Amino acid sequence: MSAPARSSKDRIDPSALRRTLQIVRPHLPRHLLLCLLGLVALLADVVFRVLEPWPLKYAIDAVTASLGTSMPDATPFGLDLTGTVIAASLGLVVIVAGRAVTNYLSTVAFAKVGARIATELRTRVFDHVQALSLRYHQKASIGDTSQRLVGDMGRLQDVAVTAGLPLVGNVITLVVLLAVMTILEPTLAAIVVVAAIGYLLLSRSSSPDIVTASRSTRKGEGSLVGAAAEALSAIRVVQSYGLEKTVAHEFAGGNEKAMKAGVKAKRLAAALERSTDILVGIAQAAVLVSGSLQVLRGSMTPGDLVLFMMYLKIAMKPLRDMAKYTGRIARATASGERIADLLDEQIEIEDPTHPVPLRGAPGSVALRGIRSRDGHGRPLFEGLDLSIPAGQHVGVVGPSGGGKSTLVSYLIRLSEPEDGTILVGGHDIRSVALEDLRRHLCVLPQESVLFSVSVRENIRYGRQDATDAEIEEVARRAGAHEFIAGLPQGYDTVLGNRGDTLSGGQRQRIAIARALIRRSPVVVLDEATTGLDPASKAQVGESLRELARSRTTISITHDASAVEGLDRVLWLEDGAILEDGSPQRLAADPGSRFARWLLEQRAAERDEQGEPAAQDDVAVQNAPSSGGDAGAESGGGADDEDVWGLGAPVLPGEVRS
Repeated sequence: MSAPARSSKDRIDPSALRRTLQIVRPHLPRHLLLCLLGLVALLADVVFRVLEPWPLKYAIDAVTASLGTSMPDATPFGLDLTGTVIAASLGLVVIVAGRAVTNYLSTVAFAKVGARIATELRTRVFDHVQALSLRYHQKASIGDTSQRLVGDMGRLQDVAVTAGLPLVGNVITLVVLLAVMTILEPTLAAIVVVAAIGYLLLSRSSSPDIVTASRSTRKGEGSLVGAAAEALSAIRVVQSYGLEKTVAHEFAGGNEKAMKAGVKAKRLAAALERSTDILVGIAQAAVLVSGSLQVLRGSMTPGDLVLFMMYLKIAMKPLRDMAKYTGRIARATASGERIADLLDEQIEIEDPTHPVPLRGAPGSVALRGIRSRDGHGRPLFEGLDLSIPAGQHVGVVGPSGGGKSTLVSYLIRLSEPEDGTILVGGHDIRSVALEDLRRHLCVLPQESVLFSVSVRENIRYGRQDATDAEIEEVARRAGAHEFIAGLPQGYDTVLGNRGDTLSGGQRQRIAIARALIRRSPVVVLDEATTGLDPASKAQVGESLRELARSRTTISITHDASAVEGLDRVLWLEDGAILEDGSPQRLAADPGSRFARWLLEQRAAERDEQGEPAAQDDVAVQNAPSSGGDAGAESGGGADDEDVWGLGAPVLPGEVRS
């Protein structure tokens, strides 16, 4: 029964090594001098390897001749036996010392090149990953990407020094030795050639399986890191729901799979190495038999036989080492492929060739004919149009999945619509440099991520040239100065992972201070108060009003109190703006979605507080669902206050403090 054919997924891409070399090649020119130094030292090392057996040959021939054997040129250079042995010994010391020095120089030179290239390549890959769109990051595993940046890159660097450099030296040594041996004794050189061909056949049959197993190992390790990162980042949920055993079981399964793939790769590499050992042993035996016969016939001296045996040993060492290095290089190639795959990810959003400056542009925002699909390929926006004048405060409400957060990602070009134009400050955002655009727009997300640096540096991330005095000023304006001053080291207190050492309200106020110092004319609040308790929400609300002052503000929210006092409210549902007007007018129309949403919010608040529903609420809830005259009759005047349930009526454009 024939062996099953290897599936297309398991076939080895013959260009794998070439792809790995291609990602390294752009970094080589700037280290050319160091590479040349290493190469010269490597070639000198090869020369010393070739010369190393000759002192021993002359010493053995001289000693053999002194015992009465007739041999021509047994004591060269006119030296006697003692002089020949001493000269041979000194020559051996010089050659070995020369080899040590040149080997050290070549190793250090190439190690420096490898480390520098790895550092540059890691930076290049990291910059590339940061430039990828939100579409990629939503699908990619953070752990696997981190594994490529750190683990795969480290393996590539390590193998380049510990395997790549010796392999190059061994190949050069083998070629030179074959040339020397062919000149001295073609018959014995033929044995080495046959052994080399045998190794190549063994390597050709084994290397693909080693690469396949190594690729599976690296992929498994990447998945394992991803699973660990996901579990640890959600440790609160894991512990709260008692999911430790479930998560541990999934991790153990991935760990077992990666272990098996790693053992298989090691086993295949070890089999190639041991097969090469047997091949080398057979070649040595053949040279010993053939050489001994020639010594007996007088066509070779004992020193020549020893010379050839040492040459064979030196020549076979590269073959033996190449078997060992093949496995390492195969594993490095698998890592190189993973890095190349990452670099092959297309950057969808790039700076224009000739960007238009946004400095001094107004804070207006306009969307024209926006068309796009959601993450499942279903139509989301179909010709959406929206215009927000500079300085206007706009609320965007509606059910989840309507496209609110997607619009935010379009505004700051984290992703792009399939069709349509977005204007900020009167300029098409595709004609503006990304850095300039994102400086013009400031987004405050629902979960304000802080970094594991000091509070001061977290705020300074908003504008790198901000002074300490400016940082403290915006912290006061954001209502954060008091609690920051109470921290152990004040503004120099280093925060924990993602700022988890602070409460949600404290994190949000530091994020607001960071947004304030940015001085962006357009502010986008994306569920900025969601998940906060009433007291924190009130404190953050004051800070948000300070942030929105004199700026174009777009507030995406599910919180009724967040739309109070806005100039305009948009109801966004199924990718379309179904209602657009002042919050007072929409609230006064009992048939509007916005009015019904307000009543639901009020009912939910009263349920939490254990209060009965108000009579006015029941009346409005039972009102006809259509707009028009019914809304006009039931709205207006003091009724606005009842519908809102949030205090006195607010005029359009007024910001309530």
